[in-house]
Parts: sequence; C-alpha cells; structure tokens
Amino acid sequence: MRVDGHSLSLADIVLVAECRADVEPRAEALKRIERGRAVLERVLREDKVAYGVNTGVGELRTVIIPRPKIMQLQLNLVRSTACGVGEPLPEDVVRAMMLLRANALSSGHSGVRVELVRMLLNMLNSEVVPVVPRKGSVGSSGDLTPLAHMALVMVGEGEAFYQGKRVSGAEALSQAGLEPVRLHEKEGLALINGTQMMTAIGCLCLHRAEHFLHAATVAAAMGVEALKGTSQAFDARLFRLRSHPGAEKVASELRALLVGSQIIPSHQDCHEVQDAYTLRCAPQVLGACWDSLAFAIKVLEREVNSVTDNPLVFEDGSVVSGGNFHGQPVAMALDQACLAVHVAAAFSERRIARLVDGKLSHLPDFLVKSEGLESGMMIMQYVAAALVCENKLLSSPASADSLPTSANQEDYNSMGSWAALKLMQVMENAERVVAIELICEAQALEFQKLRPGAGVQAAKRRVRSAVKRLTDDRPMHEDIEAVRNMIVAGALDPENIISKRISKSSGKAPR
Repeated sequence: MRVDGHSLSLADIVLVAECRADVEPRAEALKRIERGRAVLERVLREDKVAYGVNTGVGELRTVIIPRPKIMQLQLNLVRSTACGVGEPLPEDVVRAMMLLRANALSSGHSGVRVELVRMLLNMLNSEVVPVVPRKGSVGSSGDLTPLAHMALVMVGEGEAFYQGKRVSGAEALSQAGLEPVRLHEKEGLALINGTQMMTAIGCLCLHRAEHFLHAATVAAAMGVEALKGTSQAFDARLFRLRSHPGAEKVASELRALLVGSQIIPSHQDCHEVQDAYTLRCAPQVLGACWDSLAFAIKVLEREVNSVTDNPLVFEDGSVVSGGNFHGQPVAMALDQACLAVHVAAAFSERRIARLVDGKLSHLPDFLVKSEGLESGMMIMQYVAAALVCENKLLSSPASADSLPTSANQEDYNSMGSWAALKLMQVMENAERVVAIELICEAQALEFQKLRPGAGVQAAKRRVRSAVKRLTDDRPMHEDIEAVRNMIVAGALDPENIISKRISKSSGKAPR
C-alpha cells in the first residue's frame, strides 16, 4: 500500500493496523515533502519568527530560541510531552496512529524532511510498535502525549513492542536494523501535533461498529422468529413515507432474513396486533444508529486525509499558525457513534429480557426445560444488563466537557481522546451484549417446531458452529466470547449469511 496524504481510506487503515500490510510513500508525496521542507529552511535562513520552529510552544510562544538550540528544542518537546499514564494502547491502534501521522506529513505542509516519513513507515513495516500509554491527551493541541510516546521510539528512546516482546525503543530499532532519527527544526512539533490517537481508535472502532450493527439486525430478525412476532412492520411502503436511509436499510435486511419463514404466517390470526417496540421498531431504532454511524464515518474519512499540525507551510513561502489540531470535529463524531452503539446494545438487552421471561416469550423460563434445577440463560441477561448500564454512563459526551491547559492559552479542549477511549470500551461491551442475544435466540428457536426464515436458519447455524445447545447448566463465558469474535470478524453480517437469491426480497414483508 502507498500513502500520499490525501487518499487513505478506512479500509486501508484496517489493512495496515490489523493485517500488517506493508506501506510505502508515493513518489509525488516525497516531492511535496521536499518542497515543504525547502519553504521552512528558507524561513530559517531569513531569520523569520515561526511558532514552534524558533519559539517556545503554548504559553511559552513568545520566547525566541537561539539558532544553535533550535534542534534541541524539538527533542525537548518530545521528551517533556511523553508523560502519559495508564495501560498501553493496543498495537493495532498504535500502528494506525503511525500510518495516519505519516499520511498527514505526506501532504508536504508540515515542513519536515522525507527521512521522518520514511522512518514511520519503516517502523510499521518492521513491526516496531511504540508503547503508548492511553491516558494524558485532552485532544486539542493534537493528541500530544500519546504521539510523543510514539516519537520517542523514533529517536531511540522510550519503549516498543518488537516480535511480541516489550523492549526499549533503542533495542527495538536495533533488532529491526533501523537507525534512530535526529529531529531537525519543527520535526518534534510536527510529530506530536495532530489528532491521530483519537482518529486511529475511531477508525478501527467504526469499522467494527459496522459489523456490530449488522449482527444487531440479524439478532432482531432472530428475535422476531423466536418471539413469534409479525413482519408487517417491515413493509417497504412504511419506510417510503419517512425515508430515513438507515431505517430503509434495516427493514430491507430484515425482510431478506425472514424470507421463507413458516413461523410468522403460523400466528397471523392471533389476538396480538402489534409487537413490542424492540421487535416492531427495529428498523427505526437500528436505522437511526446506522445514520449516526454514517455521519461519524464521513467525518473521520475527511480527518484521515487532513493536515492537523501547527504551524503549516505553503509554497508561497508563508508559515501560518492556526488550530487544525483541535479535535472537536472528531470528538463530536465519536460521541455520536458511541451513543449509536450503546442504543443498539440497550435495544438488544431488552429483547434478551423478553426471551428469558416465560410470561412474555411463551417459552420455558430462562430457555431451559428443567426450570428450578437448571437456571439456563437467567444470568446471561444479568451480564447484558450490567454491560448496558456501564455503557449508559460511558455514553455521556466527552466533547461536552473541557478543562483549560497551558496557563489558559489552550482554554477550550475537545477531550476527543476520551471520546475515543470510551467508544472503544462501549464497543467491546456492546458486542458482548449482542453475542448474548444471539446465543439466547439460538436456544429459543430450539423450542419452535416450525422452520424460521432461511436467513435466520443460516444465522442460527452460524451461532451453533461455535456454541452448542444448552441442555444442562454450564459456564457460558467462553460461548459469549466465541460469538463476539464472530461479530468482530463480520461472520454474522447479513450479506455473509444470506444467499444472493434470498437477499432480493420484495418490498412487502413476508406473511
């Protein structure tokens, strides 16, 4: 894969971060970087004042740095900023950070040398992954602290993971056959000024969120069958009268999953004329989640190909200070994605509660025949409720808060890194909630004598490939993780379980 500063996609990021694809710079990107560096060197030759190049930073912006000490300033910036705390970020997140920073520098507006971009890409290709503590960024002068820990390894300091071992940065580079870089003017600031931590986490989480919402739709279809719901509420004519794209998408997928059902027509003359909201309103609720996710994806697709450090250089010779590093656009988008994921999981938990309650489901209590002796799926709903409760608290928007930094020079911060970290935790919890629902629904369908729709049958088979039917009480935690792994891998996306023939459903819901 090649980076050029303007064409990176979310799929590319996943490919490099998770699949360890090699990366190279495009030739035109290298030329832009060289032109940008030439502009900066001309500014230095003319002794012009440029923020962070020959001045201090933040509140110290008015302090002029003597020319002989300018390069030392860059190393000092990295060292002093590398004070993050907490557990290290996952390696795939750090790899995404490195890729995103290299891509941003490839635009040629940061004033760095080609060697800096090559170093980031060589570390990626050699699988030298800096140890980056997850806490310490307020998400406004960029993700300063986490990016500083990344930069430390580039200069042969800090710590890194190499071939599965946590070693010093110097040792990791040495074993990989790489030489540390010496930071030149502006390069320390260019490495640490940017939104790459929050954006990296966001991109990887949004990729997972798409699989999660697909699985939530499959779970909703299985719930309709297991609870003997009606599919009338999925009629395409209803959604043409409201025309939200997410709702139309979910309704279409539900119709496709339910094609061929014997269960739905078997009770069409019963006294129940409307189902509970978690069945009837699945397109409206999950569709709103899809629409929120689509917004967040568009924001991050723009961000990954943006230039987010400060100051920036232009070919006319100007060096302009601004605020492209401020994380507010990303923070607000990730807060919205966080809420969308939480809502889908909370929606799922309510169906789980209905499934295990015999008075509502008309199935054996807790989906087990030996009631009393066997507790069945009782505590599975407890776990889902606990996860949803945690997510409810985590879904409070990080971007609604701010604390000033740098002696009030940086007086309104985005808290985008916290928005990203919250989303990562909410995502993990939500995947487990839907995994629990899918397990419960596979169990519930065992008590149905008639055949469900072909898509639901396929989904049940997929779940059963990892989780056997519950006949006697057993620990279920490994089952939950097995199904969650299937969700993360996209194995429960409708397109992966419905044949092309079945997926071409009519506009009217099956009866």
